[in-house]
Amino acid sequence: MTTLWIFIALFVLVSLVLIWFPHFRQQKMLQAEEAGVRRQTNLELFNNRLATLEKELEDELLDQIEFDALKKELEISLLQDMKQGVDESLVNKVKPKGLLWPVLMSIVIIGVSGYFYTTLGAYAKLNQPQPGGPHAGMTQEQVMQQRLQAMEDQAKAEPENSQLLFSLGHSYISASRYDDAVKTFDKAIVLVGTHAELLGPKATAMYYKANQQMTPAVQAIIDQSLSLDPEDPSTLLLVGMDSFFTADYQKAIESWQIILDSERKDVDRSAIINAIDSAKMRMEAETGEMPNDAAHANVKDTAKTVNVEVSIAPELADKVNSSDMLFIFARSTEGPKVPLAAVKVSAKSLPTTITLDDTTSMGGDVKLSGAKNVEIIAVLSKHGTVKPQVGDLQGHLAMVKVGDTTQLLIDTLVE
Repeated sequence: MTTLWIFIALFVLVSLVLIWFPHFRQQKMLQAEEAGVRRQTNLELFNNRLATLEKELEDELLDQIEFDALKKELEISLLQDMKQGVDESLVNKVKPKGLLWPVLMSIVIIGVSGYFYTTLGAYAKLNQPQPGGPHAGMTQEQVMQQRLQAMEDQAKAEPENSQLLFSLGHSYISASRYDDAVKTFDKAIVLVGTHAELLGPKATAMYYKANQQMTPAVQAIIDQSLSLDPEDPSTLLLVGMDSFFTADYQKAIESWQIILDSERKDVDRSAIINAIDSAKMRMEAETGEMPNDAAHANVKDTAKTVNVEVSIAPELADKVNSSDMLFIFARSTEGPKVPLAAVKVSAKSLPTTITLDDTTSMGGDVKLSGAKNVEIIAVLSKHGTVKPQVGDLQGHLAMVKVGDTTQLLIDTLVE
């Protein structure tokens, strides 16, 4: 900003000098020229008058005394005229000329300088807080879209970078762009060959695209992946998740336990343990049996759940599209209003029953099992974001006891 101030000040100063210096110089030259003409005229008159006196002296029309007196008088008159020329000619008779042009140009220069300051200087923004980072003021969806765009551009510049394609495919899954994810994993497979670590996420994308249904095509990819690597974590996570949703808790536990026993370093072991605990709690609730090992001694007390039966109000049923996404999350009725657990499913599954527990936590130390009562919020989003926007549908339960099963009706149109 200081540099801009200096530039503008120099620009104005130099411009005004270039405008006004020629003007004053011209006036001075005109004054000097007029004064010179006056002096020349007075001298010519003096010489003519003196020549006349000399001729009269020569013709004896004047004697020497008269001649000397008249000459003296003529010289005094010349001096007076010269002095009067300085006082009157230069001050009173010479007036400034052409002021309109330099004044107009000065106004233009000052106006242009003010324009540059307001546009380039942006003085109005001086008191505004500066952004805290490159993503300040952006929604989570906008940040994700920006990152996806950057990865897509890099993938176009490096079409043979298989690791980049692997990461891009997972990002497509996070953005619910399942077709793009499948195509991206296929490109990586073409580059590096068929590997379980690529088949697993590909099957996951196909599974979500099929509205979390284990189709024959998805099962075929899973079988192929496990034949290549029976301990592939991405494939086993998918198998366990589908088994959990279909209430085959024993198969879910076995799939997730294989991941733990493999001692892989690239998995979230605590999340898998929580998922196993939740599955064992569900199984105990159905069969009345609970393992007595030390690792699961307190599962019954900690793995509390909230089952939510979600449906759409009949008058809003025609506003639901198959591409809409349903977000269900629970917040504690006491303390900070942060989500304790959240689930995202396709609107195609409605009506549906959602289970919220510690396996669906949002991370951090605060979990659903530590709360007594929660409020349940449902957002049927047409924009893919949990934040309600115009046209989305909402439902809300003010208080639900953790451990209960409840019903939630989506009955509000966001306007």
